[in-house]
Amino acid sequence: MALTQLPSVVPSEAPSSAPPAARTYARSLPVVPVRARGLTIEGADGRRYLDCLSGAGGLALGHNHPVVLEAIRSVLDSGAPLHAPGLATPVQDAFTGELFTTLPRGLAESGRVLFCGPGGNDALDTAARLVRAATGRDGPLAARRPGSPYDATALGGTEPAGLLVEAVRSGDGVRPAPDDWLRRVRADATACSLPLVADETETGVGRTGTFWAVGHSGIVPDVMVLSKAIGGSLPLAVVVHHDSLGAGQPADPSGPFRGNQLAMAAGTATMRYVRENGLAERAAVLGERMLNGLRPLARVYGCVQDVRGRGLMIGVAWTDPDAPEDASGRSAALAQAVTVQQECLRRGLIVQLTGRRSCEIRLMPPLTITDEQADAVLDRLSDAIATVSRTSRRITTPRPPKEAGAASPARTP
Repeated sequence: MALTQLPSVVPSEAPSSAPPAARTYARSLPVVPVRARGLTIEGADGRRYLDCLSGAGGLALGHNHPVVLEAIRSVLDSGAPLHAPGLATPVQDAFTGELFTTLPRGLAESGRVLFCGPGGNDALDTAARLVRAATGRDGPLAARRPGSPYDATALGGTEPAGLLVEAVRSGDGVRPAPDDWLRRVRADATACSLPLVADETETGVGRTGTFWAVGHSGIVPDVMVLSKAIGGSLPLAVVVHHDSLGAGQPADPSGPFRGNQLAMAAGTATMRYVRENGLAERAAVLGERMLNGLRPLARVYGCVQDVRGRGLMIGVAWTDPDAPEDASGRSAALAQAVTVQQECLRRGLIVQLTGRRSCEIRLMPPLTITDEQADAVLDRLSDAIATVSRTSRRITTPRPPKEAGAASPARTP
């Protein structure tokens, strides 16, 4: 369908005869984007929105950044192959060279790259097969989380092939791992002769305030799993590993779409721009300012349990996700989180639900967000939370102090 034929209404207002596929995401985010630049999306309804989804972290530079578009056009105009799995190309060489300038030193000096299918799960599968071949163990990657020490009996007595960590978890809520804990896991992995695998699918390319989230603790993993932002907004996933793990039978990269030249070019441009413009360092400073702007909400509103995050990866968690369900089958915390998401949308702010039972609001704005746009995000989210708190029958809401800025008018980005 041509762009000019897009409906002028959001999907929730579309006729009932619309194809079911068109409703996949619209039930929670009824926005039909037709144009986008940076943090801003323009919908088919004519409204402009601040997008704090960033493609689930895949848009480090936001929508349609000029350096990304230029990189893609250069490949298209060159006549080079767009898909070249298993073949060395100038585009791939440029990507690998830029990637290695950003890696932890111990891995950059003795690392190899495996290109695999375009998703994070493809990369995790490749990493698992890599460490199994290297260690001769058939067990899984044992995920380590703070407060849950590794115990082989928890895996049914199966000896794992490696240990898997996330410096900032997001699937069950935005939860930064303590740096000391990560250093202990690194020591445990070495003592047990287990490869340490770091999943940087969502945290990489400057998102948390260092180029890679493991940089906060200073650890050097044996394997890094990279996806999302690494492709500069296009599908790409790679596994970087210490060359000692490739001494045995090499892992066979999974997936036929592992030679995406456009994604490699876009990823090279994105990594270079983030590195040259100090966007990781800016994410650390701006992210802390946003966290400080949101933390008072947990003291003011009873429905807000915690505000946490690192860099520009921020979560606002609701209280008691395990509370009894209401007549619709949703807990009070989930109902409030969904309502806040809807109120944000009314104010022109797109946010994501994540965490246990989807009871947490997650913010992942592009690293190019300006100070003024960050203020607008804080204002709109705070105002949405204040509105939901005032109308909630379960929460007694005190008057917000001036520092919370809960009722501040939304700024225009």
